[in-house]
Amino acid sequence: MKYLNQKQQLSMPDGGLAILLINLGTPDAPTTGAVRRYLAEFLSDPRIVSIPKLIWQIILHGIILRVRPKRSAKAYASIWTDAGSPLLVISKQQRDAIEQAIENRFTGQVSVALAMRYGNPSIADTLKLLRERNIQRLLVLPLYPQYSATTTASIFDAVTAELQQWRWIPEVRFIQRYHHEPDYIDALSSQIADYRMTHGGADKLLFSFHGIPKDYYDAGDPYPDQCRDTAQAVVDRLGLNEEQWLLAFQSRFGAQEWVKPYTDETLKQWAAEGIKSVQVVCPAFATDCLETLEEIGVENRDYFLQGGGAEYSYIPALNDEPKHIEMFANLIHRHALGWPEAKPLPPPSTISD
Repeated sequence: MKYLNQKQQLSMPDGGLAILLINLGTPDAPTTGAVRRYLAEFLSDPRIVSIPKLIWQIILHGIILRVRPKRSAKAYASIWTDAGSPLLVISKQQRDAIEQAIENRFTGQVSVALAMRYGNPSIADTLKLLRERNIQRLLVLPLYPQYSATTTASIFDAVTAELQQWRWIPEVRFIQRYHHEPDYIDALSSQIADYRMTHGGADKLLFSFHGIPKDYYDAGDPYPDQCRDTAQAVVDRLGLNEEQWLLAFQSRFGAQEWVKPYTDETLKQWAAEGIKSVQVVCPAFATDCLETLEEIGVENRDYFLQGGGAEYSYIPALNDEPKHIEMFANLIHRHALGWPEAKPLPPPSTISD
């Protein structure tokens, strides 16, 4: 399928189209209290933890939220910047860049907004602001390349939960995934190739994706398969053989089995086997965050180097790289096709009985 030329415009009515970008979220500050509030919201999502609610709330509030926030706050503090949380700062940069990239593709009013699934700015508050602008159409774009019930479906839950409170709702479209988009594969491949051209290659390239519990995969969550599809497409583009790369999953939590292989165990094993240099890329993350900057950039680096490895580097997320932004602009443009012209309704508050 060919993408539309950037000069080809789509016509939208006044009050028209809102593009809602949604990322995972972040605490408001790298403090124990802020992290506790964030984790309480995150870990109370039944899409994240499927243990029966009553039992899980006892565990969550009786044990986890008494112990984990202090440790996590220290990790957040290690990556926090003067501008704030890297995930939120970069997400805003992505929003602004996408808005600029699509401004010549539409006529009429188009809004690009950003929300977080957990924390601030919240989905509910952001949607309320869009309602005040009398939007007619809503295109939701989760910043997750691969679909998972723990991420994409959770965003769907939160968006629809808010819309269920409205008497009048806009027309809604939802982008489910983009893990196989040619522009996305091209952007990832270029990011890796450019990094290796500047810094040299490595004995191994590790594709590290955020993991999910194995039970979720067994129940039908397609996420691990889509991760493999992404990695294989990039490997094919780069021309790597099977000895030069591996896919693994990071960020497991709790005692249950998660999809394997695990990133930390893979790096420890490679170091023990005499592998001297590793480069790690994290294609499940559109934006650098705690899981990439601290978990991969620091914690897993230590596992590899302390185990006997010599060189370890993390290849940054695509963030607001031009090819990444152009991919988003093309994706948004294509998904906005086909909406018919419509005369805008007056704001609901002005409609008489």
